[in-house]
Amino acid sequence: MSSQGSDLLRRMFDAAVAAAAPSRCLGAHLPPLPRGRTLVIGAGKAAALMAQALEAQWPGELSGMVVTRYGHRVPTQRIEVVEAAHPVPDAAGRAAAGRMLQRVQGLHEDDLVICLISGGGSSLLALPAEGLTLEDKQAVNRALLKSGANITEMNCVRKHLSAIKGGRLAAACAPAQVLTLTISDVPGDDPSVIASGPTVADATTCADALAILAKYAITEPKAAIDHIRRGHDETPKPGDPRLARARQVMVATPQMSLEAAAGVARAAGIHPVILGNALEGEAREMALVHAGIARQVAEHGQPGKTPCVLLSGGEGTVTVRGQGRGGRNAEFLLALAVALDGHPRMHAIACDTDGIDGTEDNAGALLAPDTLARARALGLHAPAFLANNDGYSYFSALGDLVMTGPTMTNVNDFRAILIE
Repeated sequence: MSSQGSDLLRRMFDAAVAAAAPSRCLGAHLPPLPRGRTLVIGAGKAAALMAQALEAQWPGELSGMVVTRYGHRVPTQRIEVVEAAHPVPDAAGRAAAGRMLQRVQGLHEDDLVICLISGGGSSLLALPAEGLTLEDKQAVNRALLKSGANITEMNCVRKHLSAIKGGRLAAACAPAQVLTLTISDVPGDDPSVIASGPTVADATTCADALAILAKYAITEPKAAIDHIRRGHDETPKPGDPRLARARQVMVATPQMSLEAAAGVARAAGIHPVILGNALEGEAREMALVHAGIARQVAEHGQPGKTPCVLLSGGEGTVTVRGQGRGGRNAEFLLALAVALDGHPRMHAIACDTDGIDGTEDNAGALLAPDTLARARALGLHAPAFLANNDGYSYFSALGDLVMTGPTMTNVNDFRAILIE
């Protein structure tokens, strides 16, 4: 692999991640000190690092708790950090969500609740609605993860099986002031979707959730389906008076990270073209579209003259049919390799900005003009690996996985195609 091309792509990815670092993006959005107490709550892959940054920059008293993914804890002094499972919830997440609801009871109008929200919070705040079990929620989560449902659809269902999501946490904080500081990991930056919007009014309904389950032919467990079908436990809607003092601020977004990566490209004399920060769809289908645009740049100088880098964010999905390893970024990159067929002028990277592609230990992978040829020399047939959803094994064999460890933030997927 050309070290120059891969080094530039890695520097762009690193800049995208750094732009969403809580220490960099949180301080400008902190409110004045309240007359009462300040309580911190929150959930997500970035929750611990957000709590640490808040402690360092908050001038007054502070207490509270946040829940983050296993392995994402960082040292804090005044805010308790609890770890739980992601993407399938566990008992630790259920206990943390229950404790969080207890901590916001009895607040007064002079009190301030700062809620730190980032991607992954939906699985980490796993408090089942009344009459449901954790096992019910786990079964629905697993089915949704395998179905190809997008994040908006998944979180719509999750909200209607929860005692804390979909604005319910903010309702429990009333009459205190609630400020939610959010790092966005969803296409379109919809705050009601990020972590299933625990402090944001929810416009979706039980009927919407039921339609999503029907769309993906999810019929079990019966208790969860019946709970949604009854429709008696709706989420707080826009205009709910309990949420009148709740507001939300987006402190980091995919667009900010793409612009940071574009700045690295310009400094290197490469023309950046941002295709979009909210692209969705099957990862392998998205790869075909990206490949077509990359060829248009190479052959016709449209929509950018070479040397050029195509940048995109958002979240692909994978409908799992094989038995292989690999998240949506490895799937995207493997499909891109097949589509580009060893094009001599193209390099690419696809990574999740949280450092974890799906459930694997890699952030993503790198692609070079010689990737297919090197793989064939090892007896690796790319279409066969793609059919088995096994992008991880393919790029691992080539030594082309991107390994960062948890980045402690999350602004969704980062994709870059460099056309020399």
